[in-house]
Amino acid sequence: MRWLTGWSTGTPRPGAPVHEALATVAPIAARPLWTGPNPLWAVGDWRPEEIRLVTLRPGARPVVSTGPTTPDPVEDTPATTRLAVLGHCGATDAELAAGLAAARGGAVRHLTAWPGSYTVVLRTGTRSTLLLTDLAGAQPVFHTPWAGGTAYATAALPLADLVGAALDTGHLAARLACPESPEALGTGTPYLGVQRVPPGHVLAVRGGRPYLDAYDEPPGAEQPRDEAPAIRELTRALLESVRSRVRTPAPATDPAGRSRLGVDLSYGTASATVALLAAAVPLPPVSPLPAGAPGASTGPAATGGRSTAGARSGAVKGSWAREAAQGPSAPEQLAAVTLGETEAPTSLALAPDTPRLRHTVLDPGPDTLPYAVLRTDPQSGPLTDEPGPELVAAARAGARFDAGGTDHLTGYGARQVLDGHPARLADLIRAGRPRELLPPVAALAGADRAAAGVLTGALRTPLTVVRAAHRLSRVRYAEALDEAAAKLTARHVPDGGGTAGDRSAVDLAWCVPGPAARWLSDEALSSVALRLRLAARRPAPEEHPGAHRARHALYRQARSYRTLLHAAERPGQRLHAPFLDNQVVRAARLLPDDVRLQPGARHALLHAVLTGAGRTDLPPDWGRGPRPDRTAPTRAGLRLAADGLAELFDAPLLAEAGLIDLPAVRAGLAHSADPATPLSPAALAGLADLVSTELWLRRLRARRHGACWTGLPRPQPPALTP
Repeated sequence: MRWLTGWSTGTPRPGAPVHEALATVAPIAARPLWTGPNPLWAVGDWRPEEIRLVTLRPGARPVVSTGPTTPDPVEDTPATTRLAVLGHCGATDAELAAGLAAARGGAVRHLTAWPGSYTVVLRTGTRSTLLLTDLAGAQPVFHTPWAGGTAYATAALPLADLVGAALDTGHLAARLACPESPEALGTGTPYLGVQRVPPGHVLAVRGGRPYLDAYDEPPGAEQPRDEAPAIRELTRALLESVRSRVRTPAPATDPAGRSRLGVDLSYGTASATVALLAAAVPLPPVSPLPAGAPGASTGPAATGGRSTAGARSGAVKGSWAREAAQGPSAPEQLAAVTLGETEAPTSLALAPDTPRLRHTVLDPGPDTLPYAVLRTDPQSGPLTDEPGPELVAAARAGARFDAGGTDHLTGYGARQVLDGHPARLADLIRAGRPRELLPPVAALAGADRAAAGVLTGALRTPLTVVRAAHRLSRVRYAEALDEAAAKLTARHVPDGGGTAGDRSAVDLAWCVPGPAARWLSDEALSSVALRLRLAARRPAPEEHPGAHRARHALYRQARSYRTLLHAAERPGQRLHAPFLDNQVVRAARLLPDDVRLQPGARHALLHAVLTGAGRTDLPPDWGRGPRPDRTAPTRAGLRLAADGLAELFDAPLLAEAGLIDLPAVRAGLAHSADPATPLSPAALAGLADLVSTELWLRRLRARRHGACWTGLPRPQPPALTP
């Protein structure tokens, strides 16, 4: 796990305790980026090109450095400005210097407009520090009060370790009950006192006190948006994001011997689009290694057993025949990885005639099934910053990443960025465009007609969806939250079953319970309901309900992707999600709502992106083929891990904290292991949430306090009570 951390100390209040040895506290194995009373460190396996620093002093030119350097010995003045960009950033040194100069006037939005995924830290003078989060939430920032000031980091666990924060069971209940509801989650984390900076916000620490402010507001719903300019901007942004990663310099060594570049080639159009764009980026030919360089071939084996000495030509005494000039080498290939298919790989149809893709189909063995970790030692896996269902699927994802490249590109986040969230139907009604509901409602009706009969598809589904859309467009925000709280208290939570129209109608609400809510205890549901009632007393969001729901669905996906990085990324490897970049998210915001809600909108948009990028040979029905069964591997993994699950929930920490209804959870796990019992995808997702949270709690409890820091005082054990 890579993270950066620092703090800004303020003037202590009279009588407030101050850390006696503040100068001795530092992260373990950290690289100081700047020192002084407000230090900044980079911790973990950062590559040199992922750490870029800019310093601007009065009367001097900006100084740009790449990689870890010795901290500047010159003491900063109130006029000194520093900029740190950590992560993958496609900006040039000149752009970084110009960005820092412009930021001195107070503007910061332009610091988030470069290609890539990165964290920006801006320090003005000696008492003001600004940290910018990204728009999706894949690069979060956390903060907590400490030593009379504020400590911040890009990971919550080290901050909890620093201040000795206890577990926040109320936040865990909210994550399980309403994982996409900001009214329930707030800005909290699983650790008491550690707060999250919302995506698209800047954390300003001045004099040790934190201030939050939004630096990027989404365009208003009334702003006219056209389809063609939006697709052109989306094509440009996605091309830049992929190009900046493909042209990343290769690391010096890779202990696993991976290819430099890799891509996911699953059964979706998002990963196929990224693979096709990456394969189309022109690269210079790979030059042969010089003699004596690491990896260069020497000796007879390199020349087929012949001597490496040149042959005499005989033309001139002492001359030697020169070797024939070598032609340009073939373009670098990309390792395209597909997992979970035993027959002919139909995923190749998504990327036809692409010789630069070296396709590998992995055998989906028992070790790559979900819940495989429960068949060994559940506590042996990595401890992620926060819990997430990716913990139970880490082995499956890790098999793909092992076969991928040192820089591995994925399509994570495309569904949420290019979303057609059902709640956007209410936005169309609010905007006075009810006729544009016809295509998406007709598509739902057609799907239900094929699955549940003519009466359901032709009559029940359109009435249910349109009625729910009209209700969401009219209901007041406070009333909607009060109603959601009442349903949680009464345990009226959806089970995820029914037709596609039923599930869409459930999604047409300001707040929707998550798939694990049905297995929570009454106390946990009541605590979440109280959070919703308190949120109902606050001002309503200015955006429409569909845009609000879609934005927080993107935040949830970004949190899941971050958990996947912590759980499955290999040492020295970098996973990339271009769809979560700031410029791609901004470009997708320009898409009109009616375009997003068209049947097959995501496939059509990505097809248009590839066409605009020069890939004009794709068929019109590209990406509309059948998808593999996603529930079959999950059910197989649950059956094989039945004994491990029974042991895990014999005395679970979730029940000890009063969060779950243990008999109901055990019954649900027993049903999941029975192949004759049907389970909806929502039920499987809920079980994954519960199991992964229990795994995370056990790994957290087994961890030693203070493992991230040196110089902390020893914790005082509580006195024994009689």
